[in-house]
Amino acid sequence: MSKQKSTTTVISDAAAMPSTTTITNANNRAAVVPPRPRRRERQNSLLVWLDTDFDESKDNYKISTQYLRNILETVTTFTDIDESIDFLTDIENEKVFMIVSGALAQHIVPIIQECPQLVSIYILYDNQSIHEEWAKTIPKVKGIYTQIEPICKALQIDQENCDRAMISISFNRIDPLFMYTQLLKEALLEIEDDDAKSIKELVEYCRLQSDASEKTLEQIEQEYRNHSPIWWYTGPYFIYSMLNCGLRQMDVDIILKMGFFIRHLHQHITELYREQQGNMPTNFQVFRGQGLSMEDFEKMKQTKGGLMSFNNFLSTSRNRDISLENFARPAAFNTSSVGILFIMNIDTAISTKSSTPFAELSKVGYYKDQEEEILFSTHAIFRIDRIEQIHDNQCDRLYEVNLTIVGNDNHELNTLTAHIREELGERTGWSRLGFILIKVGKPAKAEQLYQILLAKTSSDQGRADYNHQLGWVYKNMGEYSKALLYYENALDTNKKILPPNHLHLASSYNNIGSVYCSMGEYTKALSSYERSLDIQKIALPPNHPDLASSYNNIGAVYDKMGEYSKALSSYERSLEIQKIALPPNHPDLAASYNNIGMVYNNMAEYSKAVSSYERSLEIRKIALPPNHPDLAASYNNI
Repeated sequence: MSKQKSTTTVISDAAAMPSTTTITNANNRAAVVPPRPRRRERQNSLLVWLDTDFDESKDNYKISTQYLRNILETVTTFTDIDESIDFLTDIENEKVFMIVSGALAQHIVPIIQECPQLVSIYILYDNQSIHEEWAKTIPKVKGIYTQIEPICKALQIDQENCDRAMISISFNRIDPLFMYTQLLKEALLEIEDDDAKSIKELVEYCRLQSDASEKTLEQIEQEYRNHSPIWWYTGPYFIYSMLNCGLRQMDVDIILKMGFFIRHLHQHITELYREQQGNMPTNFQVFRGQGLSMEDFEKMKQTKGGLMSFNNFLSTSRNRDISLENFARPAAFNTSSVGILFIMNIDTAISTKSSTPFAELSKVGYYKDQEEEILFSTHAIFRIDRIEQIHDNQCDRLYEVNLTIVGNDNHELNTLTAHIREELGERTGWSRLGFILIKVGKPAKAEQLYQILLAKTSSDQGRADYNHQLGWVYKNMGEYSKALLYYENALDTNKKILPPNHLHLASSYNNIGSVYCSMGEYTKALSSYERSLDIQKIALPPNHPDLASSYNNIGAVYDKMGEYSKALSSYERSLEIQKIALPPNHPDLAASYNNIGMVYNNMAEYSKAVSSYERSLEIRKIALPPNHPDLAASYNNI
């Protein structure tokens, strides 16, 4: 480490810094984190420093690591090249910034440059001329530096650009999971916890991660109530990175521990929105600069005219130049991304109908008004109006995207979520969150959530509910033996606390029957379905749709057993109830006609089969969109 006057050779414009920079994600820490083979991922990015002469006892290294930890919470140091490479290749979801000291840069950089999680490399060496020529050929090398201070300046903007680029975005016409984003938000916001207990649990959780400053953790535990949620979120603490990492990765541990803060932050933004609403212009624009992956950029182009959701808390600015020059333009120099300047058109009349409030942070943010920031609550939805390239002499991957905020009365949005709300039924809170995790293809995370909740609950009803949910999770994962075990646990508990003809018991028998059916044990499946039906006959009116479902399930088992007459009888009984209980063009009626047609086909009564298939098709033409796969199935059957 040199003590001469600092000079810098900048290789990429992405490392250039404005005269002042707001640090929005940092954590002070004095001690060096030793290398470890595996680490808990709970942030968007980290810093690796490779220096064969690194000596923690020397003041210059202590001071340097202190500077770096003012920007990135985790700084992992190495003196061994092979260990640093092994560490890099183990990283899966986080982005890595790396400082390489000394002459060894020329040897290691060509080896590590293709590592997908490696974002930027900063070379720290007294003799710049040794590295200048070859470093120019490697885009990830941001510069050659003789002092740590200019590295810190370059790292600040690179790290914030990285955080912005890693925000989760979904598109309604491309991403089938888009419709679940709003329901996920609702689930998170309706969960109620003991705040004091939650703060303590968060601090203890972070202590176990071994990379959070004890000073910061004590400050959060002792002073959380002394400051606003927005102050904590925008300050130099790990909260920003940890929260957005948890929402982006749907990390159950983080969401469980930070659920209280998500609610507090949303509530604070809501309060400020109400206070500030009278002073807001009727229509105005905010800006956001960031990088988008090539894949997400293509998705956005395909969704033009459709909806997009930012699935984290969303930071924007009234200042176009800051958004363009500090964030969009630097991202355009990254070979794996496109620089995007979002221009967001806000109509306050529409905003009042939105479940996503926003607030000016000029008086409440940690850094006050350095970026003229406006913060939106999580899962803000916009319509993509226009995508245009910004003509620039320095790069050709810089675009301007015009968006318009969407309210809760948007027909397209409500259509997308209506039938999902029906599926959710009476589920609330954590149960709703687990359901959504399964629907978005993350059953392992749902399992993790329910196992944690099962271990924490002290009530029989809680044990029954979480065993039931775990049975559902394992069935979705194809682990039928485990599913059966948890469904039976739920049934046993419910038998103790519920009357003998309670509908929860019917539901348990039905689910057990479904697992047996999936396992090919049709006799046991039939027995369970019939017990469910017996309870429903007592507890429900004679033409309730759930009775139709039970007859349908029984018919399906008989069909699989080759007992077609019994299958036909059950399917027809199901259809009779549906004709009374449901509208004439309900899709369930189409499914029943289709099932009856399949039985007739198996019985070689083809004219009756065709008649039933055609009736099914008639209903589907009315009830379903023109490209629905069930229509194709009907045509195929006929």
